[in-house]
Amino acid sequence: MAYKRPIYTSLRRRIEGRRRFIQVLAGPRQTGKTTLARQLLEEVRSPSHYATADEPTLKDRAWIEQQWEVARMRIGARRGQRGLLILDEIQKIPGWSETVKRLWDEDSARKRRLQVVILGSSPLLMQRGLTESLAGRFEIIPVMHWSFAEMRQAFGWDVEQYIFFGGYPGSADLIDDHQRWARYIMDSLIETTISRDILLMTRVDKPALLRRLFNLGCAYSGQVLSYQKMLGQLQDAGNTTTLAHYLDLLAGAGLLMGLPKYSGRQVRQRASSPKLLVLNTALMSATSGLTFSEARSDPEFWGQLVETAVGAALANAIAGTNMRFFYWIDRNREVDFVLSRGRQLVAIEVKSGRRTTHLPGMEAFGRQFSVKKKLLVGAQGIRLEEFFLTPPPRWFD
Repeated sequence: MAYKRPIYTSLRRRIEGRRRFIQVLAGPRQTGKTTLARQLLEEVRSPSHYATADEPTLKDRAWIEQQWEVARMRIGARRGQRGLLILDEIQKIPGWSETVKRLWDEDSARKRRLQVVILGSSPLLMQRGLTESLAGRFEIIPVMHWSFAEMRQAFGWDVEQYIFFGGYPGSADLIDDHQRWARYIMDSLIETTISRDILLMTRVDKPALLRRLFNLGCAYSGQVLSYQKMLGQLQDAGNTTTLAHYLDLLAGAGLLMGLPKYSGRQVRQRASSPKLLVLNTALMSATSGLTFSEARSDPEFWGQLVETAVGAALANAIAGTNMRFFYWIDRNREVDFVLSRGRQLVAIEVKSGRRTTHLPGMEAFGRQFSVKKKLLVGAQGIRLEEFFLTPPPRWFD
């Protein structure tokens, strides 16, 4: 039997519950959304129907109505009969949310027990449609990049494999052929996401700048860069507002985020220079040109990769929770990552070497803010494997 992610149990419980909500699985490409949906189809006992808008032929809102009618027909006229409709890549249909709202409300008025699951690989576009038309009718289930625990259970990976190859399950069978693995990441994931989930679905006036920004993020992942320095590196005369917008688009597609500086004040956080962070280390490894053994023998690159792996694991794990994620810097004193939950703060420093070094950033941060815990990951602190296997809420206990 195929591996089932822990999130599958939550999805099935919601579908079989008494309350009807549109279940929205939103997350980057190749994180297993369609697999989750198909596993659900195999196990539910009620009549079901699956359809995807991710096909060469252009779909419109009439297509949604047609698929909805198929699901209604399978339920039939039997009173109380449950049914399941799954619509994949629905954000590619202009105006999809208005049509879904009308059909959902029709079923609610007629007391049809049709459960609906919507899948989308562009969370930013999904969120727009949900908030504009479907308020009060949906629940979001973030389906993010796979964790170390999931890659270990499904493929037997150790922690170093996870740090280098990241959390894309579709690439797991290719890691023994580095060139083939790297081409898969770059062609099937990076290029497809940028061209089909960002450029095709969103207005981007400077697509070349967006691509160069992504490449810059892979090279400088884990480092703080001001927007002005980014423009200098990118050799572009654009403005910082455009760059910040493109970084938001890349984050929405699950590729690259700009981590804000923690200041305790929302306004100052928004104005801070971002810390670039790829959301799956496979993106950084594949574009580096280094093999696994070459990366492992390069202390500087491996250290950058380890810090990125820790940051990406945190960013993916807290998606959809009440936790928030930052870095902190003051002059030359820095804290790699800061987790916040309400007024509680956890400061995290990452060290990939064996030697423990002095941590002036952690001390300075503790003097300026009330910190619940100060964590050292790696070196003589928490083992990387243990950190990856620990859910972030545990650090607040």
